[in-house]
Amino acid sequence: MIGEQLPGQLLAAIQQVLSNPTDFTALHEPLFEGNEWSYVKDCLETGWVSSVGQYVDQFERNLAEYTGSPHAIAVMNGTAALHICLLLAGVKPNDEVLMPSLTFIATANAVAYCGAIPHLIDVSNDTLGVDPDKLEQYLNDIVQFGTDGYAYNRQTGRRLMAVIPMHTFGHPVELDKLMRVCEKYHLEMIEDAAESLGSFYRGRHTGTFGKLGAISFNGNKVITTGGGGAILAADEATARMAKHLTTTAKLPHRWSYQHDQTAYNYRMPNLNAALGCAQLEQLPSFLNRKRRLSMRYKEAFSHINGIQWFEEQEHVTSNYWLNALLLDEPDEGLLNRMLEITNDAGIMTRPIWTPMHRLSMFSQSPRMELTVTEQLEFRIINIPSGSRLFDE
Repeated sequence: MIGEQLPGQLLAAIQQVLSNPTDFTALHEPLFEGNEWSYVKDCLETGWVSSVGQYVDQFERNLAEYTGSPHAIAVMNGTAALHICLLLAGVKPNDEVLMPSLTFIATANAVAYCGAIPHLIDVSNDTLGVDPDKLEQYLNDIVQFGTDGYAYNRQTGRRLMAVIPMHTFGHPVELDKLMRVCEKYHLEMIEDAAESLGSFYRGRHTGTFGKLGAISFNGNKVITTGGGGAILAADEATARMAKHLTTTAKLPHRWSYQHDQTAYNYRMPNLNAALGCAQLEQLPSFLNRKRRLSMRYKEAFSHINGIQWFEEQEHVTSNYWLNALLLDEPDEGLLNRMLEITNDAGIMTRPIWTPMHRLSMFSQSPRMELTVTEQLEFRIINIPSGSRLFDE
């Protein structure tokens, strides 16, 4: 009986929170109500629209200041940021990189761009991200250390080089525990903080716990530069190399084109950075609106049986990028009925991404037992979460 009523109760609760839903309510839309027009117009009037200009430098400075990262390097998208992070961490072809199967495909793609192999691991019900306890138990079974000090997968013979925690929907993973696991097994930790701008773990911004972190500013993120991303780097030498690799490795010279290695044209254009500067100015307001929207949802769903509201854990401040509901039990049919009734009503909802091990290109990747991932695939539904949905 609960399953039969739940789709209608879900729709009614969302409509109650949104008060006056439009003909179509998107999952997450950008909000432009600050200096966006002024800064972009300045780029157009001065002609500085490409990969050099004052807004690129300003955006990097402001982002570093906000996150507490010593250095920030703006790039064309979050996938490019993660790709460069992996290269700078020393990931080589044929290495294995531990990453959640429950993630957006960009995480796995960035690993593949390096010629490395995604090694898929399970997540926690508490955070929806990497489960450090389960990972440690798994590594204890499969790791053997080489004479070079690195951890190797005894089953494949390949080096285990890094771990990528992805902060799902803006909710930080248990970073303290994960850092201890990385230290024990000599693994680099590279944070996929694409979704977690404005999220903090024990008072420290996500993306700043390892040597490198990656952020996304896609059109559906908390703030947007249209497309765009950033690399957060802990030391100056790494930051300099990140900037060098993302600007075709061109050596400074007034007119000569000299490049000292194969590199990438990943730099963020000034036009996009201008948009980002204006958006970053409004970030505190956006985060406040999203948190208050989330609390309204929490209240609206508190009396509905069969579904759980997902909220931040202790010692964590989440940006609530995408609000998430979890069915008490995995039920693909019920989940699809809920998606159908809401989308038919003009309210965009979606399930979580198809896990990586179910995609043909990564189906043969090494993996641990993925019980929680496979359950969450048919439990999670995302509902409208944009800043514009809460009017201060």
